[in-house]
Amino acid sequence: MKKIRVGVVNYLNTKPLVYGLERKPISDMIELIPAYPAMLATMLANKKIDVGLIPVAAITDLDTWHIVGDYCIGAEGEIASVCLFSEVPMHDIKTVYLDYQSRSSVALLKWLMREYWGIEPEIIQAMDESYREEIRGTTAGLVIGDRALEQRRISTFIYDLGSEWRSITGLPFVFAAWVSTEKLPEEFIAIFNEANGLGLQHIDEIVAETPFPTFDLKKYYTLHLSYHLDDRKKAGMERFLQAISQKDTVS
Repeated sequence: MKKIRVGVVNYLNTKPLVYGLERKPISDMIELIPAYPAMLATMLANKKIDVGLIPVAAITDLDTWHIVGDYCIGAEGEIASVCLFSEVPMHDIKTVYLDYQSRSSVALLKWLMREYWGIEPEIIQAMDESYREEIRGTTAGLVIGDRALEQRRISTFIYDLGSEWRSITGLPFVFAAWVSTEKLPEEFIAIFNEANGLGLQHIDEIVAETPFPTFDLKKYYTLHLSYHLDDRKKAGMERFLQAISQKDTVS
């Protein structure tokens, strides 16, 4: 049987989901293809992968789409790894660099700045990793993933996008979900779903195998991140998609 191409993100936050995908029986059925979130969205749209852990904001670019399984990259509040970093208070920010690896976080940040923070800085789309060196003075930057956990030790002001969303809407936020453009077999989805949940039963093992002195990974996996795509997260996801569809905020 032809293997199903599964696009995965090589961030620390995905390790609990990928843990089971690297093990039998699902590992015999799939080919894991790593890329950063925004790239996975493009790959799915271009049919380079069959299912991917893509930014929720990228769903609006797809003609047809299906949520696969019951797991996601979500947060009930503070996520810690998706933040706007600055050396000055929010209303003194003049320029904001957008993380080139992001889609959902970019859309969320633009929505927050326009609708709730009331700031209109110059927006620059970063093209590579060097943009983090520009986060100084009145220039801020959106940073996601492992690099954001590192940036927490550098920047003075940290605006956590998960916390901001929760304080405004009262809902959790879904940054990425498993999405396909074609409906996958139910038998496969059942095995895929079970594999996704396996890592959540082995958090201590994952932490032990992943040295990361910059941040407490046990806390990150169990307090900051929330992986089950339950009804409240689906409501938060729907609210977000409605918000960004009202104005083109995705870049």
